[in-house]
Amino acid sequence: MKISDNFFSGERPLYASRDLQLSRITIGDGESGLKESRHILAENCRFEGMYVFWECEDVTCRNCYFAPSDRAPLWYCRDLRLFDCLIDAPKVFREIDRLTLERIKITDGAEAFWYCRSGEISDLQIEQGTYAFMHSDKLQITNLQLQGKYIFQYARNLEIHNAILDTKDAFWNSEDCTIYDSEIKSEYLGWYSKNLRLVRCRISGTQPLCYAENLVLEECSFAPDADRAFEKSSVRATILGDITSIVDPLPGSEIRKLEK
Repeated sequence: MKISDNFFSGERPLYASRDLQLSRITIGDGESGLKESRHILAENCRFEGMYVFWECEDVTCRNCYFAPSDRAPLWYCRDLRLFDCLIDAPKVFREIDRLTLERIKITDGAEAFWYCRSGEISDLQIEQGTYAFMHSDKLQITNLQLQGKYIFQYARNLEIHNAILDTKDAFWNSEDCTIYDSEIKSEYLGWYSKNLRLVRCRISGTQPLCYAENLVLEECSFAPDADRAFEKSSVRATILGDITSIVDPLPGSEIRKLEK
């Protein structure tokens, strides 16, 4: 079924829809516009009402806009795909299984991506991303720009490429995460992590990578403000250039400095 150039509002206007193609529609004031729907394609649509996609399956959104009033728009979904969308809505993406995102901008990223599992994300920009990606699992992320605080806490099994992270307390209590070719500006980076691996990364911010278990760094470099690194961590590291200070890594750690 196709619906084009239309406006819906109120409580559950398209509840439990099936095999629906939406083009240039607006879902205005109200709640749960497409709750429990299946096999939905939305193109050039505008979503303003709260909780628009909850408990949905097999949803694709292209060139869509999620307004600030669309609080918590994408929760408890399976097989969710978004392309070229602007998201101004708060608390986006919660408990998603099998997520695909390409060329997405999120302007209010607080508490985004909690408990999201299994997905591929590319060209994602997040502003105000406080506590983003908490408890996320099995995500591959490429070309991420994220500004916020306390990101990737308790995350597991992540692979991240070409990221610019401007944050605080990133990757606390994370497990089995690998970051390639990225710039990480973070005070207290990676505390209490397990099996965190950083490859060709540039790290800045005080007291990075402390209390970490099985920490690996490969050809990483440190800014002058990255002092008191590796305290009480078990670490194997090759460092390009100088590091301001290292404090009490655990016995058996191996730290080598290489010329740039």
